[in-house]
Amino acid sequence: MDHFDFSPEQLELKQKTNKRNVAQQSILRVMIFFVLGATVILTLSEHWGWFLPSLILIFFFVRSINRFNYLKDQERIYVALQQLQSQKQARQERKLGNLDPGNEFADKGHPFAGDLDLFGSHSLFQLINHCTSDGGKQQLAALLKSEVDPKAAQQRREAADELQQKPDFLRAMEAIGLSFPQGRLGPWKLWLEQKETPPNLLHWLLAILGPLGGVLVLLLTSQGILPQAILGAWFLVGMLLLALVFNPLKRAANAIPVASHLNSLHLRAAQIEKISFQSELLIAEQARLQAGSSPTSKQLQELDRLGLWTQNRINLLYLPINLLFWTDFILFLWLAAWKKRVSNSLVLLPETLENWEVWVSLGGFEVEVGHPGIPIWSQEPIIETENVFHPLLLPGKAVGNSLALNPNQKLVLLTGSNMSGKTTFMRTLGINAVLLNLGLRPFADRMTLGPLQLFTSMRNTDNLGESVSSFYAELSRIRTLLQRLEQKEPIFFLLDEILKGTNTQDRISGSEALVAQLLPSSGLGLISTHDIELAALGEKEARVQNYSFHSEIQDQEILFDYRLREGACPSFNAHKLMELMGIKFDPSN
Repeated sequence: MDHFDFSPEQLELKQKTNKRNVAQQSILRVMIFFVLGATVILTLSEHWGWFLPSLILIFFFVRSINRFNYLKDQERIYVALQQLQSQKQARQERKLGNLDPGNEFADKGHPFAGDLDLFGSHSLFQLINHCTSDGGKQQLAALLKSEVDPKAAQQRREAADELQQKPDFLRAMEAIGLSFPQGRLGPWKLWLEQKETPPNLLHWLLAILGPLGGVLVLLLTSQGILPQAILGAWFLVGMLLLALVFNPLKRAANAIPVASHLNSLHLRAAQIEKISFQSELLIAEQARLQAGSSPTSKQLQELDRLGLWTQNRINLLYLPINLLFWTDFILFLWLAAWKKRVSNSLVLLPETLENWEVWVSLGGFEVEVGHPGIPIWSQEPIIETENVFHPLLLPGKAVGNSLALNPNQKLVLLTGSNMSGKTTFMRTLGINAVLLNLGLRPFADRMTLGPLQLFTSMRNTDNLGESVSSFYAELSRIRTLLQRLEQKEPIFFLLDEILKGTNTQDRISGSEALVAQLLPSSGLGLISTHDIELAALGEKEARVQNYSFHSEIQDQEILFDYRLREGACPSFNAHKLMELMGIKFDPSN
């Protein structure tokens, strides 16, 4: 089989050359077809000496078709490579509007997914997703939303590090997925799992008798030794006997994927089989493709040929051949033998390749936009970051900050003026914790994380359909957090603008009560607030730290440096912001 070109170099030139070759091959195929038609007519009407040239032309005609199909497949791959280059540039420039947002995976009730921009417009899913099938996207989304598992995360880290060193493999896998969509494989899996009635002695006898008898009848009738009626009778007998295998072959024809879907499976399996891996997880995933008696790619190549034969049995060109030589019996025997030999090893193939789509996403993320941060997993319930910044911001513009939380310094009260960076910083910590759990490197110089589950309360909105106010929604989130902490579950929590839906007095007293409840628990985290009065807790309680973001007003402009500072915020800017938006205050008040 011809090898495909997955190199992104000189794409435009290669596409022009390929289109020219497609046109030439198309003309050549038509010419061979007409000459073949002429030799067949001469064979039947003039002399059987034309039979050998007809066979030679059939060989070249099939070769021409295969070559044409290869060139068209290569054309699809070049288009996919162009698309990959465009997507890579969009991710690097953080212009994610045209990438799949994964909205179907958004979940407001999830412990953290709804608050950390994991899905939706300008989301981590858009930055990380290289999956090409719905199943692959579902697996990636599930991994993004999974609980923190330090052991599994470290194993994924080894795999992602190794895949980062294989950009050609990653590019080829994704280009194949885009060029040849996997499609629905449910019927195929059911067919593989279905036990077929094995061939019996009659099937074998008819598979031998059909071709021999067909050749003999054709020769004798063409020479006038037998009357033409015998040929018609042979066709009629064949039609009756072929009914014995009609139903199993029809089920196979309906279940076997079309050529483009099989191409997707075969080509990706071939890419995986030829690579040598060192990571335990990748070796285990690769072994799932080698569970059968022969490589999966070879099994799929065989099925491709059998599927083409099976799905074209009713073709007007094939039907006379089938009635003459009873070739359906040969097909039935080959298909039954193939299915018996490989069905068990191929049933899980779609899920295995979906797993590989997730691996390609992790490796592709590190290749295209990854940051060389150092991830460290600790057995202690701590979180420490050095110069951490948000992955969805352009690295050249993002401002890094550092923070440390541990059992002795459990809680940060984060104050600051509007738009100064409080919420972004909290999301920065949360989304980098997600990256570590995925097995990816943090967007930081260094990030240390202990066995802490992630929980957030940021985007609490009202729900008119359920008569739920945003304040009640926030209280429900806090209640869930407290219930989990009561179960001694270690949690890293991020609570943004706490209790903002009530009056100042109740908000302050409620916040103080909540902090008092959180401090003796197994959780640690950040609480942002506009109530500077809460900063007094940091002065009375050693386990509470005050941090803040500041702003500076110059002329008619508010300036932010987005730098995290120790201590409470000394000033706020809401009054000035309102003035800049047109609200006029009475100077006498």
